[in-house]
Amino acid sequence: MNRLVITVGNEMMGDDGAGPLLARLLEKNPIPGWEVIDGGTMPENYFHQVQDMKPKLVVVVDACEMDLEVGSIRLVSERDIAQEFFLTTHRLPLSFFISFLKELVPDVFFVGIQPAAVSFGAPVSSAVKEAVKRVYETLKTGKPDFPHLT
Repeated sequence: MNRLVITVGNEMMGDDGAGPLLARLLEKNPIPGWEVIDGGTMPENYFHQVQDMKPKLVVVVDACEMDLEVGSIRLVSERDIAQEFFLTTHRLPLSFFISFLKELVPDVFFVGIQPAAVSFGAPVSSAVKEAVKRVYETLKTGKPDFPHLT
């Protein structure tokens, strides 16, 4: 196994469910060469699995506030992650999570999806559902750099 998707999010919190939605899509319709871990709200709990899997590439997908149009997808740079210009709803800052992953994996990419609403009991918006499908289709191409999403 050389490629892994780690999704982050809480499906009970509206558009924050983008990550888990992608995980379910990948579990139901696997893409050859890709494995998936649904990290939920505490993806750091899966570091041991990542270490055991020894992937060469990890793509982390999460809904995050980036001041973009709802459903926008962005490949977020390591510099932007370090500056934490966007907000997430998770306990461990993504900059720490990505830093830890980079100690285990040669290539780590973070893909952010712009949410509309993150509130308890809200459904995932149609724009975010479409964004999840676009991320899935990009994974199917086998191109890990997500060139058309930046």
